[in-house]
Amino acid sequence: MALLEIQDLHKSFGAQEVLKGISLSIAHGEFVTLLGPSGCGKTTTLRIIAGLQQPDSGRVLLSGQDVTALPPDKRNVNTVFQNYALFPHMNVEKNISYGLRVRGAKRADWQKCVEEMLRLVQLEGYEKRMPSQLSGGQRQRVAIARAVVLNPDALLLDEPLGALDLQLRRQMQNELKTIQQRVGIAFVYITHDQEEAMNMSDRIAIMRDGRFEQVGTPEDIYDRPQTHFAAQFIGQTNLLSGEVLSLENGLARLRVGEAVVEAAPGGYTPSAGGRAAICLRTERVRLLKEPQGFGLAGTVRERRYAGGSLRFTIDAQGQTIHAQAADAAAFAPGESVFVTWDARAVSLVPEESA
Repeated sequence: MALLEIQDLHKSFGAQEVLKGISLSIAHGEFVTLLGPSGCGKTTTLRIIAGLQQPDSGRVLLSGQDVTALPPDKRNVNTVFQNYALFPHMNVEKNISYGLRVRGAKRADWQKCVEEMLRLVQLEGYEKRMPSQLSGGQRQRVAIARAVVLNPDALLLDEPLGALDLQLRRQMQNELKTIQQRVGIAFVYITHDQEEAMNMSDRIAIMRDGRFEQVGTPEDIYDRPQTHFAAQFIGQTNLLSGEVLSLENGLARLRVGEAVVEAAPGGYTPSAGGRAAICLRTERVRLLKEPQGFGLAGTVRERRYAGGSLRFTIDAQGQTIHAQAADAAAFAPGESVFVTWDARAVSLVPEESA
């Protein structure tokens, strides 16, 4: 039995349909991220799971029980928000223990729980500090400890690292994943940051306009995107449109411009005679001085240094191709280049507008 299920959720605000029939099952101890651009329905989904909003139709199940109509305090989930929501007049110990004290826990019991939580979030010795005396990352860890101490079935996190600077965000990503693995509860995480989703998640649900475009592991999402939008939204990629000439031996042959190239279908298998787009990640582009096998002849338009690698923009067969390489310094703007790739390291997606 899944820990958490959302079934065919619909939600509108006035004339705007925000959720258009989404369904998802989340297992015990799983880290699932809802990833998508602003306005796609992520926060509305989370608020419906938390009980802070009601769907127009559909159900929320927790351990098999229909909790759709229950108020937030009657369903065993907790939420961590971007703004921490700590009580400014309470120290760390009292913030973390607040929920336990409201439930009538004895002092000795809640103090023991606070000690365990401080060890978990690596804030031992901070119990008497006030929120104003903590850094942003420390305040977020206190907020997480306050939520986890109540032993919820699932923890809902609405862009909890959004207010932190880049270096601290990356540090907190590792810490959050470690905390989640130690406590063993399900995390449902919201972000629009693809790197964050890829680094932390067991599965990612890509949202667009109130629907799930694709749900899968980070590897599936990255290597086998199923839609044009999913391919474009995750990672740095080239989408090369072409006519499908044939499919055989697990490979598709496509005409791109005047060239015939190859690609593995991946998550999408088109029909011969139709059209598709090759999802070619920038780091999987090979740049050669002379033609070798299939590929596209082109000209280097731009070369930029980007922290340990070079990034190229290439005009080839009517396509603009972006490439990333560590050993292609010989190619200068204006020079001819042959663009190729390992056919089994790319995939196909439907040819459509993002």
